[in-house]
Amino acid sequence: MTEAVTPRATYRLQFHAGFGFADAARLAPYLARLGVSHVYASPYLKARPGSTHGYDIVDHNALNPELGDEQAFRDMVTAFRAHGLGQILDFVPNHMGVGGADNPWWLDVLEWGEASDYAGWFDIDWRRGRLLVPFLGDQYGAVLEAGQLALRFDAAAGSFAVWAYDTHKLPICPLHYGRVLGDAHPELERLGDAFAGLPDWRPRIVARARDLQAELAALVAGDAALLRAVEQAVAALNAEPVRLDALIRDQHWRAAHFRVAADDINYRRFFNINELAGLRMELPELFEHAHRLVFALLADGTLDGLRIDHVDGLLDPKGYLEQLRAAAPRPFYLVVEKILARHEALRADWPVQGTTGYEFANLVLGVLVDPAGEAPLTRLYADFTGAEQDFDAIVQDCKLRIMRNEMAGELAMLAREAARIAQQTPRSADFTQNILSRGLAAVVAGFTVYRSYVDAAAPPTAEDRHAIEEAVAAARRQEPDLDPSVFDFLHRLLTTDLVAEPRSGFSRHAVQRLAMRVQQYSGPIMAKGLEDTAFYRYNRMVALNEVGGHPDHFGVSLEEFHAANAERARHWPQAMLSTSTHDTKRGEDTRARLAVLAGMPEEWARQVRNWSAILRQGEGAPDRNDEYLFYQLLLGVWPVQGPDAELVARLEGAMTKSMREAKRHSNWAAPNTDYEEAVLGFVRRALDSQDFLAAFLPFQERVARLGLEFSLVQTALKLTLPGMPDIYQGAESWDLSLVDPDNRRPVNYAARDSALESVTEALAKDPGGAWAAMAEGWRDGRMKLALTAQLLAHRAANPALYAQGDYQPLAASGAAAPQLLGFARRHGDLEIRLVGARFAPQPDWQDSSLDWPGKDTEWRDLLTGQVIRPQGRLTPGEALRSLPVAVFARIR
Repeated sequence: MTEAVTPRATYRLQFHAGFGFADAARLAPYLARLGVSHVYASPYLKARPGSTHGYDIVDHNALNPELGDEQAFRDMVTAFRAHGLGQILDFVPNHMGVGGADNPWWLDVLEWGEASDYAGWFDIDWRRGRLLVPFLGDQYGAVLEAGQLALRFDAAAGSFAVWAYDTHKLPICPLHYGRVLGDAHPELERLGDAFAGLPDWRPRIVARARDLQAELAALVAGDAALLRAVEQAVAALNAEPVRLDALIRDQHWRAAHFRVAADDINYRRFFNINELAGLRMELPELFEHAHRLVFALLADGTLDGLRIDHVDGLLDPKGYLEQLRAAAPRPFYLVVEKILARHEALRADWPVQGTTGYEFANLVLGVLVDPAGEAPLTRLYADFTGAEQDFDAIVQDCKLRIMRNEMAGELAMLAREAARIAQQTPRSADFTQNILSRGLAAVVAGFTVYRSYVDAAAPPTAEDRHAIEEAVAAARRQEPDLDPSVFDFLHRLLTTDLVAEPRSGFSRHAVQRLAMRVQQYSGPIMAKGLEDTAFYRYNRMVALNEVGGHPDHFGVSLEEFHAANAERARHWPQAMLSTSTHDTKRGEDTRARLAVLAGMPEEWARQVRNWSAILRQGEGAPDRNDEYLFYQLLLGVWPVQGPDAELVARLEGAMTKSMREAKRHSNWAAPNTDYEEAVLGFVRRALDSQDFLAAFLPFQERVARLGLEFSLVQTALKLTLPGMPDIYQGAESWDLSLVDPDNRRPVNYAARDSALESVTEALAKDPGGAWAAMAEGWRDGRMKLALTAQLLAHRAANPALYAQGDYQPLAASGAAAPQLLGFARRHGDLEIRLVGARFAPQPDWQDSSLDWPGKDTEWRDLLTGQVIRPQGRLTPGEALRSLPVAVFARIR
């Protein structure tokens, strides 16, 4: 069997209706010249119409028609191949888009309930009764009376459905068609009676219903009077809300206000998103069906790899990944979207190349953050905002809030199942659902990792036992009023120790399945509580508030940095290295700018207080925490070419999302428009105030220049450290984006293509002069583009060095040693050494040096072309004369 093709470097493209297959094909020459080996594509299988991201998939075996037809897709593949580009696809196994009228599986479940062939493919608790459809914007009765729930006849299909807002299709079960057709016309009365008799056709009920629907469609197609009779019957029913309500109440679905989902949801969602329903990908039939197309694309060489979205959402991630490897037609590159806690390692027995790199983004930024800034910035944040709660307490509160509100329904389902299990033996029969719900909430809130990975195949690992024990211990402290025996029971349930011995009295299947389902729940609670709530409440230094990050840990030491890279080189040398993604809260260069503040805390404090004195009008909105966030966002996103018309709208969008995610003064379910408008008025006032801008711009200019240095070091690290670097679309130039959807704005590829051509030509003629010119005009982003292209070219010429080379830190000495970063990578006769400045501004390097093993060897800087010959030690001032980072290759 052929070996898997490992990407050398990837370039992430976000597909949507405004950027399709033809657009991507036109980029092939540019991406090849840039130096990547693979396009890393966002999901492009069929999604709900209008999808901007592709994660709301409705058909795993079809391409998204909004991106182009089959020929356009094949033309894109051909263009990529012609320029030496492969593909990695972002694949979504955990959930599907529901609602609307586009998912045939979901529509079938709505039509037939538990009798649907697809009922078991979605994670639905049918013991709760009808399938909840929480897509209404008002109370059910109000929507019904307003005529926004209306019955319709599809003459071509011979079927009936209720439509909500002309958007969401809710099929009527064919057994009830007779109630619509009535007896006013003999043919309709006959067909209505035939539909009512469907139960007599078991087990061919569905097939018989389809035959009758086809007959009805044929009849109305050939008889206009019959069609009018059906339409009149539908109109009559719509005119009587009581009759329509009676029909709706007998369906397999229950239409409800979207807020009802928080309490009464009976299907697993992706996080708390009602229109994304979880799949039971552990079922062999579903797995085979859902992977048919991607396996075909792997087989014919269109794809060389997959990125698995939200692997923690699966019931058994390890089992899924093993099945994926075993069933695939050939070996392939495989990474998983997995957020690791600070003390957590990716499971060594997962058959993957690594993660998608969230932990790397935080590692590489963290090593540039000056730890000396922590204490003064913490004092400033507390003094300016009045915030006193520590970050751990904020996270705990936010996780509990999510479980009390947005995801209470899922918790109730788990508690009911736990109570059923408890009833199986006298020893635990007194544990009520309410008590177990409180206990489970406390345990889930106590997890410091996203989830454990207990499964039915083997006893829990030491890592899983530790994670569960830690969570239970935290729960005991959180809920001291609960009897300790409740937590003893839950501990043994979640570790499956309840059934470790024969004749326990407990159902092995029920215990193992509930333990695994709790794990599926804990991940979303961590994500919603930490990333989507706490990260928007704790604004001490938002450069650290990144997916996979730890805002309470201020920076990364050199020792931690080197240890993490050495570990990756040993165990995950092909893991993806990312600094920006479609999920990052701030773009990589926005974060780099803000990281500079750690090196100038006193000056930052003076600026913040001065700006507030200019802008604030009393103690109303925004509160001090939102105001402090705004200053950071404005500093990070200020356009390098000066303000443009979009700046206000971008900042308003980011501030609105931040307010609603924080859930302090506003939220998504019930926006506080008065507070929001006051905050947005503050934003507009700031950008219109000449006094504020006169105070802001000089400081912003200084921070932007220092942030430029951080950005270049950050980029060079990504392109040289162990692992496989990914470049997010457009981030080869300055990426001053905010939270999505701002980070998915259109990219000006024509400008980048032209810039790449010009810098390539200039560097070939005179590297030193080219860099000097680019530094003078740094605002255009060519410095980052040039550095990216140069290092990608070296990767392309020396793939084994980067894929297999070892990793050795280079020690520094002298007064400025803490600000100096260096490492070597070697494979055979090939070797590179990186030297970079950590903090800003750069110090006087005069009495500091870096270990440089070997003598009488010449080294050429891959960026500037500078040649050096150190004799055992390197003077940083010599290496970093032109740029804050240098990458030296040994000259043979």
